[in-house]
Amino acid sequence: MDVLERIKEQVENNPIVIYMKGTPQLPQCGFSARASQALGACGVEFAYVNILSDAEIFQNLHRYASWPTFPQIYVNGELIGGCDITLELYQQGKLKPMLEQAVQKTA
Repeated sequence: MDVLERIKEQVENNPIVIYMKGTPQLPQCGFSARASQALGACGVEFAYVNILSDAEIFQNLHRYASWPTFPQIYVNGELIGGCDITLELYQQGKLKPMLEQAVQKTA
């Protein structure tokens, strides 16, 4: 399967997915750590892809949504942004309702 097709499948088959360096339990960069902590603090399950363990995704994810940096967070198949945007949404109280709604759509 083509790497862009794999990414599309991951994004479309998970209501919330973060492409990050490392894992939520063992992040490998501060931005990935903060973004995954914000997602976790919302109390909803989310999928993650460790881009450091998948060179194809690491090298091609920017082609999928024209977003050059990591982490990348997708909700309901759409890119919401990276670390700064995710933290801003969390601090404004907008992230949790967004994530809860995404999870409810798939229930």
